[in-house]
Amino acid sequence: MKKVLLILSFVLMMAGFASCGKETAEPSTGTDETGSSEVQIEEASTEVSETEESKDSEEEKTEEKTEEKTESKKESKNSLYADVKVSNTWPGNDGKQAGQLDVNIYNMTDEAVTNWSVEVSVPDGFEVTDIWSANKEIKKGKLTLTAVDYNTTIEAGQSLSLGMIFASKDIPSTDGAKLFIDGKEIEKKEYVVEETEEEKTEEKSEEATEATKSEPSSNGDSSFAAHGKLSVKGTDLVDKDGKKFQLRGVSTHGIGWFPDYVNNDAFKSLRDNWGVNLIRVAMYTGEGEGYCSGGDKKKLEGLVDKAVTATEELGMYCIIDWHILSDNNPKQNQGAAEDFFKMITEKYKDKDHILYEICNEPNGGTTWEDVRSYAETIIPIIRKNAKDAVIIIGTPTWSQDVDIAAKNPVKGENLMYALHFYAATHKENIQNKLKTARDSGLPVFISEFSICDASGNGGIDYDSADKWLEIIKENNLSFAGWSLCNKAETSALLKSDSKETKNISESDLSDTGKWLLGNIKKMR
Repeated sequence: MKKVLLILSFVLMMAGFASCGKETAEPSTGTDETGSSEVQIEEASTEVSETEESKDSEEEKTEEKTEEKTESKKESKNSLYADVKVSNTWPGNDGKQAGQLDVNIYNMTDEAVTNWSVEVSVPDGFEVTDIWSANKEIKKGKLTLTAVDYNTTIEAGQSLSLGMIFASKDIPSTDGAKLFIDGKEIEKKEYVVEETEEEKTEEKSEEATEATKSEPSSNGDSSFAAHGKLSVKGTDLVDKDGKKFQLRGVSTHGIGWFPDYVNNDAFKSLRDNWGVNLIRVAMYTGEGEGYCSGGDKKKLEGLVDKAVTATEELGMYCIIDWHILSDNNPKQNQGAAEDFFKMITEKYKDKDHILYEICNEPNGGTTWEDVRSYAETIIPIIRKNAKDAVIIIGTPTWSQDVDIAAKNPVKGENLMYALHFYAATHKENIQNKLKTARDSGLPVFISEFSICDASGNGGIDYDSADKWLEIIKENNLSFAGWSLCNKAETSALLKSDSKETKNISESDLSDTGKWLLGNIKKMR
């Protein structure tokens, strides 16, 4: 009997061990004491063996998948090179084509490089009307770009973005563009991007994606219903009760080019899914089909009206943006601006959810004195109808020089000053301008920004974007992210293959859209 009990104990021990090693093992059903024990021991032994083999097999598969994943993440690139391309074109003036030329310089070496220059062949009559982050010289059919004071050095593993708006009868070919360091032409070399860098980018993107997936709130009490007409107190935007308030929104792209996104359903999905409480309506003035360059004025005014009506119905705020860019100086089309703001403020004089942005991005050598003079003409026109609406004034150098504006601001109430940034290009130098302006008592509104480079394209700089976000939070700055469209560029909030223009969901978002809207959702 003891022998039988011993055998039974051993069987039970082995069966228990087998069940721990393989959760799917079937229970013993034998009835013969000795015969069943032998069968069970053999089954237990077999199951342990199968478990070990299965474990080895799974480990091998995991290793294979890891290797495949690593290989798939490796991307062959040049170690030090310039990527030059024409990213956009539109009909210009005097029979010329206008366009945007983007330059990205990548330094994927182990050492910093200095004294860089880029050379591009350009056709006769090629003109640069705007340029950022570089100096330029055109001589004998060659456009040479060199560093400005803050980007002479490109650190190891970093990139630099610059660009320009041009006018030309023929579009330049960028195939023969050359990069020089210390006057020596750089030959392209192959370089393998480390997996860890891509993992970092993917991790950030996945975090932004997860932020957009949680259940949306009911948003039953809309921003305007709760906070009413806004005003400016010190450096802050405040609500009807005088409490600090933050507008968190998105900007359209040019409404003449992307009119389909101007609708109630699209704005509602942004409000309900992510907590957006502001839409900035960007109406270009100088580019092809702009308000002052041959565009259909009635159509553009109709789109503005559509946005004003939709935001009012949804309890959201709305910025009407006189979007100067290639026209450089707001005084260039000042007469048209006077007529527009007279007409638009008369029409919407009773709409308290509207803010007015009177000159998007003065540039091309435009001084603060130029902008100030323009503002001192436009603001009284607005004030005849919208006596205390918040007005946003652009600043020189693509709305970056808020520190200069702070030295001699425009006199008046409920005035704010635009600061724009693109996180991969604009970092501490622009952040310091912001701090100087606010320390001087200037109220700043970030009416346009993105997390890529200043061209609106290139790679996302998540670290810089997160640093800017902390500054926005710490200073209660209102903002509008660029841009609500599916254009094939990094700053577009929607993927280029997204066809959705109304009921926008997480699956429609680009990486930029996931970052921006995911963070707005966290802030509400």
